[in-house]
Amino acid sequence: MKRLIVFDLDGTLAKSKSALDDEMASLLERLLQVEKVAIISGGDWPQFQTQVVDRLPANSALANLSLLPTSGTKFFSYDGQWRKLYSEDLSDAERHTIEDMLEKAVAQAGVQPAQTWGERIEDRGTQITYSALGQQAPLEAKETWDPDFAKRKAIQAILETTLPNFSVRLGGTTSIDVTRPGIDKAYGIHKLRDILHIPIEQMLYVGDAIFPGGNDYAALQAGVDCIAVRDPEDSKRVIETVIACAKP
Repeated sequence: MKRLIVFDLDGTLAKSKSALDDEMASLLERLLQVEKVAIISGGDWPQFQTQVVDRLPANSALANLSLLPTSGTKFFSYDGQWRKLYSEDLSDAERHTIEDMLEKAVAQAGVQPAQTWGERIEDRGTQITYSALGQQAPLEAKETWDPDFAKRKAIQAILETTLPNFSVRLGGTTSIDVTRPGIDKAYGIHKLRDILHIPIEQMLYVGDAIFPGGNDYAALQAGVDCIAVRDPEDSKRVIETVIACAKP
């Protein structure tokens, strides 16, 4: 058995920017009783609170849960309250460069939708995130805009030329995440290893974007055994299996 189960969030444990459903919250509570768990996702800390922390039952073993927002550029652990262990913040100049190049890449790729809901570019401190349809876009619109990742791959290809000194990854249903080079989910995996003292070979990663260019692919490159899932329903079956195998 693995000693640490690591999950992506959007598309893996919950639908995009949605809270855990009742079944998933219950399964995670049961999993925390028998395993250490970590969640690494492109969302920032407030999103983690709304989607995960606020949904877990009150008696959950939170000391067994590590939360790594913005693709592993931040790390929170619980010791009676949530504490931030580190934060790899971008400089003002880096933020400006990334935001400028994102706007230009979207225009050059010619894939900007006619309708958007809210801001498209979000400064998350350690990461700049482009959400094609806007931060408040309805889930139905997001799920149909780029299901095969083709539109975002076109933007990503341009950014890999114009932002060569940054890491550009696809995440969620409409998002592109930009961080400093090497500061991605592989970085988060290595931090989990160092802070929790758990070897990488004793970790299991579960995500929906484990493919070249996907924001879960860095976990595979870090040497973690991975399980690719299509959606939260797939993840529920994985969690049920892990719980069953962990029982004495």
